[in-house]
Amino acid sequence: MEACRVPLPLSRVHHVALITADYPRARRFYLEVMDAEILAETYREARDSHKLDLRLPGGIRLELFSFPSPPPRPSHPEACGLRHLALATPDLDGCVATLEARGARPEPIRVDELTGARFTFLADPDGTPIELYEVEG
Repeated sequence: MEACRVPLPLSRVHHVALITADYPRARRFYLEVMDAEILAETYREARDSHKLDLRLPGGIRLELFSFPSPPPRPSHPEACGLRHLALATPDLDGCVATLEARGARPEPIRVDELTGARFTFLADPDGTPIELYEVEG
């Protein structure tokens, strides 16, 4: 007889953590280009590491870490693990225009062949793919 399956009580993603090779450059990108707000910023001398807690628009939490000489992110061909950070927007055209005005270089907008939704990608200074996915309201 099969045991009764108890649902796992998860409610949402709490945060996404990224490691950067160039802390000042990544910090500037997330603050000035992606409109992040600083929640906390810490330097850990023993690790020679920064930790920057950010809130992106929509309440999305991001932890940005720096470590001395991190290995590059494998992405071409794509490696196992986290593929990209996807952010929802009700106005993809406006989002792309704002990002381009701030110096970011989003790819051309495409249409998801499975859902029919429009989307594009850009990369942070370390090459982490960021997807902008258009959603209704």
